[in-house]
Amino acid sequence: MALELSVLDQSPIAEGMTAETALENTVRLAQFVEELGYQRFWVSEHHDTNSLAGSSPEVLLGHIGAKTSRIRIGSGGVMLPHYSPYKVAENFHVLAGLHPGRVDLGIGRAPGGMPRATIALQGDRRRPVDRYPEQIDDLLGYLYDTLPPVHPLYGVKATPIVQSPPDVWLLGSSSETAKLAADKGLPYVFAQFINGEGGEQYATLYRDRFTPSPYLAEPRAMVAVFAICAETDEKAEWIAGSLDLTLLMIEQGMAVNGTPSPEKAAAYPYSPYERKRVADNRRRMIVGSPARVKDELYRLSEAYETEEIMLVTITYDFHDKLTSFRLIVEAVWG
Repeated sequence: MALELSVLDQSPIAEGMTAETALENTVRLAQFVEELGYQRFWVSEHHDTNSLAGSSPEVLLGHIGAKTSRIRIGSGGVMLPHYSPYKVAENFHVLAGLHPGRVDLGIGRAPGGMPRATIALQGDRRRPVDRYPEQIDDLLGYLYDTLPPVHPLYGVKATPIVQSPPDVWLLGSSSETAKLAADKGLPYVFAQFINGEGGEQYATLYRDRFTPSPYLAEPRAMVAVFAICAETDEKAEWIAGSLDLTLLMIEQGMAVNGTPSPEKAAAYPYSPYERKRVADNRRRMIVGSPARVKDELYRLSEAYETEEIMLVTITYDFHDKLTSFRLIVEAVWG
């Protein structure tokens, strides 16, 4: 089975790096993976963090689209509960007008930050997360001009009116999003890089429950996973130490002021409990030499019954990141 590869970039900030450099790296990465033949390039939404620079995917995508020409660009994702579906639809209509036929709108329900960031984003317009399914319906209605006559805002247009509205994907790390995507007839992405358990079952649930819709005739699922590839297993393990320590620090509520170096990770005094957590988190990653990563990607493809995998790569050294994406392409596509 031919395997399609895509990229999700969170604009990570390494220790000692500025946010400006992190954003420049995201643009450089988009250009690099486009040349390599990757299918799509998505950017994420995170708030109130010193380690990730991507807080506004719609703004970043406009720039990335102008700096690339073929690769599909999209959000991974817009955290819809914070926002007006109408405004999100107009943002992505503008993007689709600027970059016709290339735009994906991935949406999620996670906050993308700590509770204080949610308060800052929503102010006194708090939107309960249980309205998320209704928000999706409104968003689709605005994007495709299909609001039903009974809708209180029937007739409102999300402008500009574009010839090719963005494709909508539902992103999640639980069974609830799998059910929601299936019931609404939308493509589904399981975030294995967030949750290393249950994804295969959720993908099966999605396919079994899928209901065809005007947006999608048959189920379409994708899995997103951390991936770090280097010339040897040993080098890949060394590079991945930075991500191991980052995830551990986040879990334990420790201050993360950027991705630490592999040297710092190697010198960290891991307790037995922390070493177990690192091992557990490896279920969210594929780490190794090109041959090993290729085997793991095809195993993942078979387990999820998908022909497309989205890779998330965080390294201390940006060159290691570029090398990882290049080696993976060479290994998978020859």
